[in-house]
Amino acid sequence: MPVIRDVMPAFELFQPTSIADTVGLLDRHQGAWVMAGGLEIGATTTLTTIANDAMVKERFPLLAEAALLVASPQIRNQGTIGGNVSQDTRCHYYRAGWPCYRAGGNICYADTPTALNREHAILNADRCVAVSPSDTAPALIALEAKMVIRRQGGERVVEAQDYFVGPSYDITRLTVLQPGEVLTAIRIPATWARMEYYFEKVRDRQVWDFPLVNVASAMKVSGGTIQALRIAVGAVAATPLRLTAVEAAVAGKPRTKETAEMAGRLAIEGAQPLNHNGYKVPLMRNLVMRAIRGSAAATT
Repeated sequence: MPVIRDVMPAFELFQPTSIADTVGLLDRHQGAWVMAGGLEIGATTTLTTIANDAMVKERFPLLAEAALLVASPQIRNQGTIGGNVSQDTRCHYYRAGWPCYRAGGNICYADTPTALNREHAILNADRCVAVSPSDTAPALIALEAKMVIRRQGGERVVEAQDYFVGPSYDITRLTVLQPGEVLTAIRIPATWARMEYYFEKVRDRQVWDFPLVNVASAMKVSGGTIQALRIAVGAVAATPLRLTAVEAAVAGKPRTKETAEMAGRLAIEGAQPLNHNGYKVPLMRNLVMRAIRGSAAATT
């Protein structure tokens, strides 16, 4: 029988009260799932708390806005930022238990002539065309966040953009988390605090829906010139993508319509849409253009 990933199996619940207890449980119970609760650290902070926090809204409103647009109020009240960045892909074939590459099979059912693949990847596909569904991930990449990972006897810190892995690295996972490891905190440096931000999420429904495409950017602007930029898009590839070529191309350029159009064209280079997701190509281009121009430069 296929493993249907949208049905809750029987489980045993542990409620550790410290990081040490948590990594000890993970060491003893290989393959355990980590859920929010009991850990008084950043990774288990609810999305509602992040969206409403005065300091986050004042210094990093990009993250507050991204958190506010996740799913519905009920889910944001329970869901955590650690869960949002570490969730599994939403490919309906995979979650329905079809034996695809990601599930250990030898085919990608979403990449066949008759497949339903409207939500799938247009960039960097390698056997699997499922995408990262996180809304907060692009924002964290744009803010140069670092992810703190603990396991029994040790800790490691990775850049947010390196926390996510694609099928060429490991087709069965979306993050670098190994068995026995848990994401315990997310650190955001002051480097991009109080800069000009842009976040936009396009989805089918205005609540309770995953992104079709989302974009997050942090920009340093002086005298109408883009001094520096970090920009990332989500739901177009297996991982959220930092657009380093766009960042380099716009640095030192005027914040104009022409610069935005150049950035949009560059962002979609190499895109290979499937049968039913070609709309993502112009959508991604336009979101990048809007991120570059922002509200302040909308009429230039």
